[in-house]
Amino acid sequence: MAVTFAVVDDALVHMVDDKPKTTLQLQRLRNIESNPWASLLVDHYTEDWAGLWWIRVDGVATIETSGGRWDTARSALAAKYDQYLERPPEGAAIFLAMDRVTHWEGS
Repeated sequence: MAVTFAVVDDALVHMVDDKPKTTLQLQRLRNIESNPWASLLVDHYTEDWAGLWWIRVDGVATIETSGGRWDTARSALAAKYDQYLERPPEGAAIFLAMDRVTHWEGS
C-alpha cells in the first residue's frame, strides 16, 4: 500500500485520509493493535539505475485518534502535501518509531 508520510520528532507518521475507502477501520490499524512492530519502506525509482535508492524504517507503531500528537501529525502532513491544506486528514494517525533504519543506494 502507498501512504503519505511526514517526520514528527523521532517517528514517521501517516494518517487515514479521505481518499475513497470502503471503511475507515482499516486492516493496518487492526494489525498494529494486534502486533505493533511495523516497517515502512520508501523507495525511489529512476531509469538511471545509479539513482535508485530505498530506506526502511522498523519500529513500534502507535495509533492516535485525537489530541496533541494527532494535531501535530495533521499539521506536519498539511505542511508537506498541499492537497491536505484543503482537506486535512480526519482519521487515525499512525506513528512509527524509528527504532531501526536501513538503506541502500545504487550509486
